[in-house]
Amino acid sequence: MSLPRALLVSLRPHQWTKNLVVLAALAFSKHLFDDADAVARAAVAFAVFCALSGAVYIVNDLVDAERDRTHPAKRLRPVASGALPLPVARAAAASLFVLGLLAAWALGPGFFLCALAYLALNVAYTFGLKNLVILDVLAIAVGFVLRAVAGAVVIRVVFSAWLIVCTLLLALFLALAKRRHELVTLEDAAGHRRILAEYSPYLLDQMTAVVTASCLTAYAFYTLAPETVEKYRTDRLALTIPFVIYGIFRYLYLVHRKEQGGNPSDVLLTDRPLLAATVLWGVVVVLIVYTAPGVPMPRGQ
Repeated sequence: MSLPRALLVSLRPHQWTKNLVVLAALAFSKHLFDDADAVARAAVAFAVFCALSGAVYIVNDLVDAERDRTHPAKRLRPVASGALPLPVARAAAASLFVLGLLAAWALGPGFFLCALAYLALNVAYTFGLKNLVILDVLAIAVGFVLRAVAGAVVIRVVFSAWLIVCTLLLALFLALAKRRHELVTLEDAAGHRRILAEYSPYLLDQMTAVVTASCLTAYAFYTLAPETVEKYRTDRLALTIPFVIYGIFRYLYLVHRKEQGGNPSDVLLTDRPLLAATVLWGVVVVLIVYTAPGVPMPRGQ
């Protein structure tokens, strides 16, 4: 593997789909097609989080290099395999951190604080939170929430509590599914990830059941909430509930019957039924939001 390719692989561009949550506020604010400045700012914000998350992945690989060498798949990662020299990896991570934070500051103090909080959370996760039961998956979920909030802050719109609740629950669902996949598929799960010794398949199944029900309930309540109906002047967002139900149930099927779920991004991009449900959900949401007579969310100063 060439050095440039090793560096690109370490940034894990296939994982950047997680940063699409930054664009959620733009889509739901009704500024997607009539505000070029908001679209441009959201696009740059997405790029900033791709850079920062790429740097975080490199740091994680540096910290976990020895442990990754015992994993059947992760041993092939550039840092663990030696394809990416440690000095180059450190320099690349530091450069991306600096460039990402400079770009975040250029987008405004509010967005900069969100980006900084995201980095602080990931550093805390890498060096401590990942070894604390329950807090490990909550930290992952909060990382998604920070990205969603940053997406609203960067285009200067007020974000609702529903954005936080739905994002948190969905991210927590995915994090628990990943933990279960690791626990049941790895021969020495605790040796690979120490925190897995604190979980059991039954415990994770119980947690997942609670989060799944909460996630579906929260989304259904959001689509029918008086403030949502008032904002869009329609209750048609409830028509998207079946797509959400199918998507979550399909993911559970893949986790329990196909032993997938270790990498949510890969599952989304490779499972055609799940990808189709996600795309259709997005299309229907945009059609409903932008054909409803509601007014765009007010922009801040």
